[in-house]
Amino acid sequence: MIIDLHNHTPLCNHASGSPIQYAQKAYSMGCKYYGFSDHNPMKFDEKYRMKFEQMQLYRQIIDEVKAKFDSKMEILFGYEVDFLDGYMDERVLNAKCDYFIGSVHFIGGWGFDNPEFIGEYKNKDINQIWEQYFNAIENLAKCGKFDIVGHIDLIKVFNFKPTKEIKIIAKNAIKEIKKANLVVELNSAGYRKPVSELYPSDEILEMLAEFNIPITFSSDAHAVDHVGANMEKTMQKAKEFGFNEAAIFINRNRKMIKI
Repeated sequence: MIIDLHNHTPLCNHASGSPIQYAQKAYSMGCKYYGFSDHNPMKFDEKYRMKFEQMQLYRQIIDEVKAKFDSKMEILFGYEVDFLDGYMDERVLNAKCDYFIGSVHFIGGWGFDNPEFIGEYKNKDINQIWEQYFNAIENLAKCGKFDIVGHIDLIKVFNFKPTKEIKIIAKNAIKEIKKANLVVELNSAGYRKPVSELYPSDEILEMLAEFNIPITFSSDAHAVDHVGANMEKTMQKAKEFGFNEAAIFINRNRKMIKI
C-alpha cells in the first residue's frame, strides 16, 4: 500500500481507534502518503459528523500525527464533504487543507447507505434511484468545489443493482468528471459491505480508463482494522485496468505517484 487518502477519526461519532493508531497501521503496511478526510460538519445528519467548533481540533489532531511521522510517511489533511444542496458551508469549503473529497450519501434527504434506512429501498424504483444518484454525482463534478470523487457508485452498497445498463446510467457523470479534471478514488470499503466489491465496479473502472480519468486509493477506514484492508487487491485491480499511477494532493495541488 502506497497511498490511502480517505480515512476517518472518532470526531465523526461512528469511527473507533485513534488517528495515530490508523497512521501506525498504514506505516506498517508500507504506506508513503496517508490522508485523513473526516466527514464535514453541516446542519444535517449531525450525529454522524464533527461539529463546526471541532474543525480546529480536527486540524490540531492531524497536525500532531503529522509531526510524529515527520519524514517517514506524508500525513495529509482533508475533508469528505457531502454534496447536498443547501448544506455545504463556506467554513468547510474555505478551510485550508490538502484536498476535498466530494461524496453523495443522500438522495432527497434519504441516507441510502445507512442501514437504519434500508427499508426505504422497497418503496423505490431501483433504476430511478440509480439515475438520481448519478445525476447528483454529475452535479458534484460541475460544482467545482472538489478534488476527488468519493466512492463513485456507493448506491450499490446493499447490492441492489439496476436492470438498466450501469454504463448508460453513469455516462454523463463520467463525462463531467473528466471535464472537471477530477480524480476518482478506488475505495476498498466496498469489499466489507453487503455488495462485497470495490467502489467502483468493473464497468465504471473501464469507463475511467477509457476517459483517462486519474485515480487514487482509499480504505475509507472507520476502525484500525479497516486500514489497508483489501488494498493490495485494489491496487492489482487498478493495474489490470491499465492504471500505473495514482494521485495525492498537497495544498490542493495534485501530484501523480507511480504505483
